Amino acid sequence: MRVREFQQPRGWPFLLGAAILKPLFFFTTKPRWVDGTKIPATGGCVIAMNHLSHVDPLTAAHFCYDHGRLPRYLAKAGLFKNRVLGYFLRAAGQIPVERATRSAVGAYDAAVKAIGEGECVVVYPEGTITRDPDLWPMVGKSGAARIALETGCPVIPVGQWGAQNLLPPYSKRPDLFPRKEIHIVVGDPVDLSDLTDRPRDAAAIAEANRRIMAAITELVEEIRHERAPLERFDPRKAGVSEIGNPRKSTQPKEN
Repeated sequence: MRVREFQQPRGWPFLLGAAILKPLFFFTTKPRWVDGTKIPATGGCVIAMNHLSHVDPLTAAHFCYDHGRLPRYLAKAGLFKNRVLGYFLRAAGQIPVERATRSAVGAYDAAVKAIGEGECVVVYPEGTITRDPDLWPMVGKSGAARIALETGCPVIPVGQWGAQNLLPPYSKRPDLFPRKEIHIVVGDPVDLSDLTDRPRDAAAIAEANRRIMAAITELVEEIRHERAPLERFDPRKAGVSEIGNPRKSTQPKEN
């Protein structure tokens, strides 16, 4: 059941996706949506979420759809190489990104353009599933901050918990039954007003990134009823690969 009606045409990819995924989620999950109407009903915005599982984009899409928004993602470019899936993703307006390459600049430009056109862009600032041993939000990358400062759009922090029980990190086998609770809580827009008129130098971007990650972490703490570590996990300092499955001793290159 939708909390809010759509203000834009959905198009066949979203209608098809909803027809397939919503019944599946109905039988396998128990959604716990909190304050979803804090997401703007219209206009360009960034939704910044913590990343727990490969199923996150689907649960987030379910959440956004229930609140009348069509999510656009910065999706791993390798997904677009499959002819059928690539056609579907492009038709749905998703944005391919080559992680850890200079081609990622094109994804940034596409995200800025999408927001200028009034789209809702979902970003996982960590850039990948968290490497934190207890699944707390780890150190974020600069993408969400740079997009926000460039466009001046609202950044909506979102904390989530439970997707890792449906599909554990880097697992290929979902645990569908019994139904899993998926908690998603939306916070107030991150205040970046004092940074938007400043030069977009490294210091401004780092501060925007810090505020975004702090807001997300606070929401995750609220869901978990726990306190996050004072220092966010940093894969580089810990000597952990930033892409691929960190549990494997040899990391294959992701496409």
